Amino acid sequence: MKYIYKNWFAIILVVLLYSCKDYLEVEPQGFIEAGSPSVESAEGLVTAAYAAIGNNDMIGPIASMWVYGSVRSDDAYKGGGGTGDVEPFNFYEQYNITQPEQSWLAGLPYTWENYYSAISRANSALRMLNQLTDDEYEDRTARIAEARFLRGHSHFMLKILFKYIPYIDENLSNDEIIQTSNREYTNDELWNVIAKDFQYGVDNLPEDQAEIGRANKFAAAAYLAKLRLYQAYEQDDNNQVVNINATRLQEVVDLTQMVINSGKYSLQPDFAENFLDGYDNGPESVFAIQFSISDGTTAGRLNFENGLNYPHGAPQYGCCGFHQASQNMVNAFATDESGLPKFDTFNDVELSAEDITPTGVTVDPRIDHTVGMNGHPYKYRNEETYIFDNSWIREPGVYGYFQSMKEQQAADCSCYKKQGPFMGVSKNIDIIRYADVLLMQAEAYIELGEQANAMQLINQIRKRASESTGRTKLADGTNPSNYLISEYDGANLSWTQENARIALQWERRLEFAMESPRFFDLVRWGIAEPTLNAYLEKEKTRKDFLNKAQFTAGRDEYYPIPQREIDFTKKLYEQNVGY
Repeated sequence: MKYIYKNWFAIILVVLLYSCKDYLEVEPQGFIEAGSPSVESAEGLVTAAYAAIGNNDMIGPIASMWVYGSVRSDDAYKGGGGTGDVEPFNFYEQYNITQPEQSWLAGLPYTWENYYSAISRANSALRMLNQLTDDEYEDRTARIAEARFLRGHSHFMLKILFKYIPYIDENLSNDEIIQTSNREYTNDELWNVIAKDFQYGVDNLPEDQAEIGRANKFAAAAYLAKLRLYQAYEQDDNNQVVNINATRLQEVVDLTQMVINSGKYSLQPDFAENFLDGYDNGPESVFAIQFSISDGTTAGRLNFENGLNYPHGAPQYGCCGFHQASQNMVNAFATDESGLPKFDTFNDVELSAEDITPTGVTVDPRIDHTVGMNGHPYKYRNEETYIFDNSWIREPGVYGYFQSMKEQQAADCSCYKKQGPFMGVSKNIDIIRYADVLLMQAEAYIELGEQANAMQLINQIRKRASESTGRTKLADGTNPSNYLISEYDGANLSWTQENARIALQWERRLEFAMESPRFFDLVRWGIAEPTLNAYLEKEKTRKDFLNKAQFTAGRDEYYPIPQREIDFTKKLYEQNVGY
């Protein structure tokens, strides 16, 4: 991969050198001019703020957190063409970021930059909106709430990545921005400042939006619930959870109940529909980043963040085999004779595709929605050319034979476009889906000691999983795996607070596997170090490339503040602990 990037850079430089005059004279297809406040300009700036949260690329992801939340956890390996292929991602996987600034491919500086660019766009929209009146612009208050929601999203994502970040709003001048410290607020204070943007949305956004993709009141409530859930797990200066705040947990219950009571959301009948083109903005999508194709632009408004993750050898795809499912995660889908997870023994046996067959070990059906494996339909296609084959794996000797699947689309999908050596799709990325709302409420109930209220919430998720086998079948109509999954009834698992907590944590892993929340969940719960070092201890016996990997508590819960940002602010920004 690094050689491909270098070659593309060389080509671009040559083109610019020999045709810079023509390049500079090309008229942009769309732009927003600064000037006198107007409804038209305000609308355009809010639209640009929405676009910014999806202005993604493979080296500075901001929509899909597959590098930071999936590979960094026990869910996935980096994949690709070996450890040296996009090497900084290998450093992330092995918790070896002792140098906060690495190569231009390092990812983190670009993710930081991309989120702050999105915040800048939201603030530009707010400055324009603040110069108008409600009489001049009927939708002004709602648009302010949307811009603040988008700003809240970007600050939230930066916070779970870096913990201590500068909070930037529309009232700061450029001079004031570069004088704003990333330690202006304590950890808890920063949560509260970000929360104000979502609370404004709860108070001022409409329940319904005429245009699909705009945030509404319930999206703001769900996001505020998500923030309060993270905030409830109070951390000390060394990133260790020292208290769980019951007041915050009750806020989570109340906010998620507002979303549930709205009646606007439900689980998709089939789990697959969350990951298939044609089902965007369905009943499970509470808020999603919108993408498009064939929209009049050159390449379409496509998501290229997952463009490295297609199976490498598949004739329908071609590149580049990143984001491979870990052995640990595959093992986690195995179920016991009662259809429940093998909480204590799941990782004792190393499962292969030869074990996961119609007569093999019993598994949760979600494995065939999540993992590409030999002999199983890939992306719900059971034609011969779409049956996953081990030959599709790029470096099986390093990363094994399992591939990611959720974020991919079939190459003949109208949503798919090849761009150079990579590919993009117009499938939306859900930031919050209704399953998350249910499980957030379940988690809050459990930590409040009201675990009886959590059982039916978790069971809704498991019931849907058990009914999601229609699209995973082989051509002859049979299942490719031996499915067995049951709901909790208090008898098959004694529903104590501790057992309910374990069940909830497992459910989040299986439901959102390879979608990236895993690492951030482990940090929030305060169990990242024991979980990930236990994972590594076993994985080192399976994968040689992890031999030197080690998670360091009090450092690796967060990423380092990019060194170039510290240098730019003349060391105003303070580096995170441990780096």
